[in-house]
Amino acid sequence: MKIAVIDYDIGNVKSILNALSNVGVESILTRDEEILLNSDGVVLPGVGAFSHGMDNLKKYNLIDIINNYIATNKPFLGICLGMQLLLEKSEEFGLSKGLGIINGTVKKLIVKHPDYQNLPHVSWNELHPHSIPWEETILDGVKTASDVYFVHSYVAQVENNNNILSCTTYSDNTFCSAVKKDNVYGVQFHPEKSGDIGLHIIKKFVNICDSIRNKGI
Repeated sequence: MKIAVIDYDIGNVKSILNALSNVGVESILTRDEEILLNSDGVVLPGVGAFSHGMDNLKKYNLIDIINNYIATNKPFLGICLGMQLLLEKSEEFGLSKGLGIINGTVKKLIVKHPDYQNLPHVSWNELHPHSIPWEETILDGVKTASDVYFVHSYVAQVENNNNILSCTTYSDNTFCSAVKKDNVYGVQFHPEKSGDIGLHIIKKFVNICDSIRNKGI
């Protein structure tokens, strides 16, 4: 089994590759269409600005490849900016069009409490269930209120509650911290930097990939 991590010159992906290695799976950093489409799972990483991320996906002709891969029904995981790019659009530095896989808009995280004025939101914070049961998802086996690591200033405002896998509260703002739509997952946090809980989540993604592969999809 092989997991592909999309290479589009956004962010340091070494920690993601290391995390995949730590859970015992072969991974490759690539933008090659054939390798991506034939992988058992694909990860879209990313840090930085939404518009820059989309520009690089266009630059490397990856948008159609991502859509074609998702159409195979094999598992796909967006991490941090990679999750935000799944949405229709972002208001970061002006309006930018996203991949449109999940309905919603990326907006700035609003904090009003005087003790929580700093952005980006850089901290360990809790995951709580929302609309989707965690069983048989990447959060299967994760305990409610488990801490994971966040670094972000913008959040996904998802239109369909049935796409929200978990939520997290910072100051007085509760935001979507994980999404799921069919075979597509996204997490706002960094599982590769979230210790044992993060490795557990990555392992669950790998297990889902393996299960789908064994079904011949």
